[in-house]
Amino acid sequence: MSLPSLFDLTGRTALITGGSRGLGLQIAEALGEAGAKVMLSARKAPELEEAVAHLQDRGIDARWIAADGAKEADIQRLVDETLQRLGPVDVLVNNAGATWGAPAEDHPVEAWDKVMNLNIRGVFLLTQAIGKRCMIPRKQGRIINIASIAGLGGHLPTMMSTIAYNTSKGAVINFTRALACEWGRHGITVNAIAPGFFPSKMTRGTLEAVGVDTLAAHAPLQRLGDDEDLKGAALLFATRAGKHITGQILAVDGGVTALTGG
Repeated sequence: MSLPSLFDLTGRTALITGGSRGLGLQIAEALGEAGAKVMLSARKAPELEEAVAHLQDRGIDARWIAADGAKEADIQRLVDETLQRLGPVDVLVNNAGATWGAPAEDHPVEAWDKVMNLNIRGVFLLTQAIGKRCMIPRKQGRIINIASIAGLGGHLPTMMSTIAYNTSKGAVINFTRALACEWGRHGITVNAIAPGFFPSKMTRGTLEAVGVDTLAAHAPLQRLGDDEDLKGAALLFATRAGKHITGQILAVDGGVTALTGG
């Protein structure tokens, strides 16, 4: 098989949560430009409409469904509507996530629950539904979970106090490994991307408080992630090029985890 063929997603369907902006939209661009039909999901319809228009302007076959990834009823509706409109899902990208900043001793339990419900419970429910209805019966599928280098350890309080977020992303990492072991027999690969700092709505507060230059200085490459840095990793995990890779966590962080051993 030729190299371009290994990275070709023509005829494939991808469902991307949290796809209306930031890392999710970047991944949607990559998969769509490789030929996939993409379904974007997020909570806010206006942002989804804008994102789909952006993708369509690039020649990508893109649709959207507004759904809250923390609500079981919304997850089931998302699966039902995606299958009705696009058919079986070949690539699932679990990107939707939330964070909350507070010292561990003062962290509100309702905020803990909010982060956990979206970042790991919702990931489990959506993955389970897509696996049972699309991937296991067809003996094929690619699942890409967006974790974080925050899931590999903690942070000094001078940098971040996000214990629920760190814990949830640590759960995503081991969920990825455990599911890869269970579903490999079905021809399904399960991998995770662990981004470092990328400018986004979620990281805006940290970037403003700590400073872009300070955060960049912590990375061997002396930079933060940009609008292209996740595309190659996502495409590898989504295509035939990655068919023998499963249960892996790929840090895309400018080398930060090389310093910490994460």
